[in-house]
Amino acid sequence: MPTINVQIFEGRTAEQKKKFVEAVTEVTCKTLECGPGAVDIIITEVKKENWATAGKLWSEQ
Repeated sequence: MPTINVQIFEGRTAEQKKKFVEAVTEVTCKTLECGPGAVDIIITEVKKENWATAGKLWSEQ
């Protein structure tokens, strides 16, 4: 059973997340030849103040 963990900035709508997990599930099933019931996706929303790239917080950009 594939479990996919995704971290994104908070603020996406429920509809955006729904479309995202549907698309990821479809591609995963095609690629790994499994049924959709085997695919788990965990979305973790992160505040920009808790995420940094190149030594800079996203909340400061």
